[in-house]
Formats: sequence, C-alpha cells, structure tokens
Amino acid sequence: MATNLLEQVQWSHDDILREYKNQQACERGFRLIKDPLFFAASVFLKTPRRIVAVAMIMALCLMVYSLGQRQLRQALEQAQETLPNQKGKPTQTTTLRWILQCFQAVHLVRLDGVMHLIKLNDRQRLILPFLSGACQKYYLLC
Repeated sequence: MATNLLEQVQWSHDDILREYKNQQACERGFRLIKDPLFFAASVFLKTPRRIVAVAMIMALCLMVYSLGQRQLRQALEQAQETLPNQKGKPTQTTTLRWILQCFQAVHLVRLDGVMHLIKLNDRQRLILPFLSGACQKYYLLC
C-alpha cells in the first residue's frame, strides 16, 4: 500500500484501505452528475469563468444531495425502519435519487388562495416522516 500523506503518523494497510473506500460516496456522486437524466451534457458555456461557476454550483448541489441522503438514512436507522427500493424490497440504505423520483408526480397547486396536493400516494406518505420538517411542511403534513 502507498499513500501521499507524509505525516509522522504511520497508517496501517487497513486505515489506508478504509480511507480509499470512503471516497466511493464522492465518486458515486460525480457519476450522478454525469447521468444523462441530469442534462449536464446539454449545458454550453462560453467562458472559463462560467465553467468554474457551474462546476462550483454542481459541487454544492452534490454536497446538499449527500447530506440529504445521509439525513434520510440516519432517520431510517434511528427509527429501525426500512423503505421499499426500486424492486420493492425493504432497505435502510435507499438513495435520495430514488426518493426524489418517487415524488416527481406530486403537484402542489394554489386554487383560490388555498394550497392543494395532487397525487400524494401511499408510498410517498410512507417516506415523508423520514424527511425533514421542511419537507413535511411543503407537503402540507404539519
């Protein structure tokens, strides 16, 4: 094993391997950005400055996404509950991408000054208690 960390502390092989494996979450996040559904390939920018700005925004979005996924998984772990994954099997390590896809068909409509939810189904109602209070408030649950 090799490392470029030149500290006085000696790293064991297990420590180096653990640190390397911890980088996988970041790599998976960048895979999400490259996904055709994310439409990053359709962005055209003329100046390097704008490219840097968009890269920074994308990195911040990835950080928020990772924090949201972490919060969801911690809530599931604390409650000792599971949610159905794409195949309908229970899991505590669901992805935030799957959760967001579950909510694509929900619409919030204001009619005569009153907010109404359209198409909130049982699966979405099952998921919402594990999301933040702001999400529950948005979907008019509190």
